[in-house]
Amino acid sequence: MALAGYPLGISVQAVDVADNKIVDPVTKQVINNSLNRLIEEVDTITVEFEHIPEDLLELVHGSGKLKPSVEAILTGADRVREKKLLEKLAIDNCPFEIITEVEQLDAAVEKLGEKLIIKASRDGYDGYGQWRLQNKSQLPELKEKLSQLDLHKIPLVVEKMLNFDRELSLVAVRSSNGDIAYYPLAENLHYQGQLHVSIAPAPQVDEALNQQAKTIFNKLAESLDYVGVLSVEFFQIGQQLLVNEIAPRVHNSGHWTMQGADTCQFENHLRAVRGLPLGSTKVTSPTAMINIIGCKAFSRDMLSIPGCHLHWYGKTPRKKRKMGHFNLCADNYSELGKTMQALAEYLPVENFPMLKDEAARLIKL
Repeated sequence: MALAGYPLGISVQAVDVADNKIVDPVTKQVINNSLNRLIEEVDTITVEFEHIPEDLLELVHGSGKLKPSVEAILTGADRVREKKLLEKLAIDNCPFEIITEVEQLDAAVEKLGEKLIIKASRDGYDGYGQWRLQNKSQLPELKEKLSQLDLHKIPLVVEKMLNFDRELSLVAVRSSNGDIAYYPLAENLHYQGQLHVSIAPAPQVDEALNQQAKTIFNKLAESLDYVGVLSVEFFQIGQQLLVNEIAPRVHNSGHWTMQGADTCQFENHLRAVRGLPLGSTKVTSPTAMINIIGCKAFSRDMLSIPGCHLHWYGKTPRKKRKMGHFNLCADNYSELGKTMQALAEYLPVENFPMLKDEAARLIKL
């Protein structure tokens, strides 16, 4: 986000929420400044993820400079709040129950069926803080695991496991005066609860499906008086979209916009929160975003592939950590699939388990 801001003349400083130190967002070097002084000095305060201590959120909210709103951030960080908002707005989502006692799981199974996904209401992402129940025989073992948790402090959201056709997401940006610019729906492929590949624009999307996604986005954004980039994740079942999650921030499934759209999501977020005109979201080419997950090192020789762009984050490697991503651009889906096949030859299959199969699917489109 900082890199997207520099060409616009926007300087960005970051707060490490673990210790409230001020750091350079690119070099990570500590800046000799206090949090209270920084809040006074800046024009706008925004977030890049929603799992922020509530006392810190309330502090910056008090400045009147926080965009999006504290309500939007707290809703994205808490699945119970999220579910209540979806119910309030009559937006279709997975059938669910909220439980604060392990013994309530029995009633949830009777109501929702024995195939369930159980999610911690806070602090869970990328498959963390999630459990699956495939049949009733697993219930005693699962209850034993969950009995170790403080469910009054962090309730569980128990969802019916749906047989959906695919996962989609809509990333869009809303300005403070209510203008909205939509990126096209992206198709997302997950592995072990973690996003591995996004294809944008999503193949085989008609105008009715697009409009359905936009209508849901509009309801959410208007209810939250949202300013900035907001992502809505969907399950598609036939021609119906069910909301899986909302994310009040720039989103992994929108990283393709860095090469595949006229204005990337990071720049558009900064434009919105700083009161600048929103940038065009026109697609410049079909694009695949491939996450680099838990991969320590590899040759950079794949940069010889036309349309291949590497974004490396410079993080310390660990299992399931997103270390960076590739954006691949091509003239059409078939060519995009061939580019993905070429990329797969340079990468360890254990870290990119979906790449070859998805490439083969795209080539046939």
